[in-house]
Amino acid sequence: MALDGFSDQTMSRKAMKAELLDAETELALAYAWRDQRDERALHRLITAYMRLAISMASKFRRYGAPMNDLIQEASLGLMKAADKFDPDRGVRFSTYAVWWIKASIQDYVMRNWSMVRTGSTSSQKSLFFNMRRVQARLEREAAAEGRTLPGHEMRRLISEEVGVPLHDVEMMEGRLSGSDFSLNATQSSEDEGREWIDALEDDSEQAAENVENSHDTDTLRQWLLTALSSLNEREQFIVRERKLREDPRTLESLGNELGLSKERVRQLEAAAFGKMRKSLEGQSKEVAHFLV
Repeated sequence: MALDGFSDQTMSRKAMKAELLDAETELALAYAWRDQRDERALHRLITAYMRLAISMASKFRRYGAPMNDLIQEASLGLMKAADKFDPDRGVRFSTYAVWWIKASIQDYVMRNWSMVRTGSTSSQKSLFFNMRRVQARLEREAAAEGRTLPGHEMRRLISEEVGVPLHDVEMMEGRLSGSDFSLNATQSSEDEGREWIDALEDDSEQAAENVENSHDTDTLRQWLLTALSSLNEREQFIVRERKLREDPRTLESLGNELGLSKERVRQLEAAAFGKMRKSLEGQSKEVAHFLV
């Protein structure tokens, strides 16, 4: 049944006019779709049970989602049920489809409740759809006994009643108690009120930090140039090729170019680093230990 372009009232009227399938016809249609992929049988099966999908969708209107969207999600759940239904199990299609329809609607409601993910585990889903009902019942029972439940006691009882961890109850209470606000909304009703986004901490470097970092970088560069100038020409060449290139050369390739063994190049490199470390220690002992 195509849903585009129909209001929820129109879809409800069309669904109510659909045929009612007896058990034998339903079973024949299910076999035709499963074994022969008969699309006409699938369409007839889904059309017959759209009234069930619409009825279940209407129970979730209190969550604020448009009825058309709820029906769309319910129909998707119905189609998934039809695709996975096994007629050999001996259960009615409606009994099997209820679970898929409900799961599809619940997933949609939770996805659209808030920009922040409301929950994904089975316990969080159970809390989302049952927490307010359980809380209301506990409050009525407490009121009948002439007492009021404090917040921590209420959360503990909900945790035990629904069978979920206490921290999930605390998390869901925060999710359900507030709503999303734009960061561009003003903090007060004044025309020139500051926006909430202006209150967020700026993680980028500030001007003072930029100046300080730039000064430190320039100083370190000068120290390294001074240390490098203390080396002879061959040692400078080895250090540049080994440490200052984007793609450092190997000891073997340098040895081939200089006419030296790989071990000799390693010794010259170690000696060069020793000279540079000594030079840097004269400038700053904190920097010298970074030279490897």
